[in-house]
Amino acid sequence: MPDTMQATAGSLLEAYQNFKEENPKVRIRDAAKQLGVSEAELLATGIGNDTVRLQGPWDDLLKRFKSLGHVMSLTRNDACVLEHKGTFEKIGTFGAGNHHMATVIGPIESRVFFKNWGHAFAHTLDKGDRVMHSIQVFDAAGDAITKVYLQADGDFDAYEQLIEDFKAEDQSTEVTVTPYEPISYATDVNKEELLKAWAEMEDTHDFFPMLRKFNAERLNALELAEGKFTRKLSVNVVPSILSEASETQLPIMIFAGNHGNLQIHQDVVNKIVPLDRGEQQWINVMDPNFNLHLRTDMIASAWAVEKPTKDGIVTSVEVFGEDREIIAQFFGLRKPGQTELTEWKALVANLK
Repeated sequence: MPDTMQATAGSLLEAYQNFKEENPKVRIRDAAKQLGVSEAELLATGIGNDTVRLQGPWDDLLKRFKSLGHVMSLTRNDACVLEHKGTFEKIGTFGAGNHHMATVIGPIESRVFFKNWGHAFAHTLDKGDRVMHSIQVFDAAGDAITKVYLQADGDFDAYEQLIEDFKAEDQSTEVTVTPYEPISYATDVNKEELLKAWAEMEDTHDFFPMLRKFNAERLNALELAEGKFTRKLSVNVVPSILSEASETQLPIMIFAGNHGNLQIHQDVVNKIVPLDRGEQQWINVMDPNFNLHLRTDMIASAWAVEKPTKDGIVTSVEVFGEDREIIAQFFGLRKPGQTELTEWKALVANLK
């Protein structure tokens, strides 16, 4: 590594250590933002101490998560965090190149997009009263994709073997990050043609190909379909959804994630906890094996969305941030071949 790069990494390590002394309760993601670097760059300053750089193949790394036993899987974006405790069970990979993906089905459920996996690390964090062992995956920009934390009854031997098997030759503390290129969407989507294609959908999974066909931004498509397939809702809608679902024990699906991982909750929710921290307004689900943390103050728009399928209309609620990126989606629990729960349809119909 050139001397200048060593100096840069050394300077960042010193800056991070000073920051932690002054802000011991600030999480690494927020510390990275305040220090003007990515989370992956900050985590890598611990290589040789509490962090090990890992390498792919990424699909093989994912499949090895099954060996860890009981874990907590965390996936987030800027406004929403999903945390599930359980095991990785059925993992299927398919496609190649930019279309290389995986489905994770079981107590931990997700959809994985390997093209956006760029860095991975094993990390040990001493919290004083406990030691946390994790595998953390980041995209090329250095933003976290997913983190898997070994639980007390997880398989520590398998965790150590994973590190040994996937340890990268490069254990330098420098990380090269590549920001995402801005996506250029069509600004003149033909509304009539879009609505025609929308009406012809036979499966919820037809929605993404439809957007690609028109090079349409997701939120722009919802705006164009307002009054036909979509309805604009209050930005304060999420607490209402979670509270009613909890009170009626209505099983729901929650999708939230980022460029590289979409984590999915498929069950009832129980303990709903609103929490204000200064200007930050959070709605939380605090159940034994599932936690959700969503910043409602970051929701800029919310929509009820209907998609035609062979099984009838499927209704969702989608919430977006100021950057027009999706934060989370909510559905009534259903499987392919099943009609939508009438209780969920009624819940969404009553939302304002």
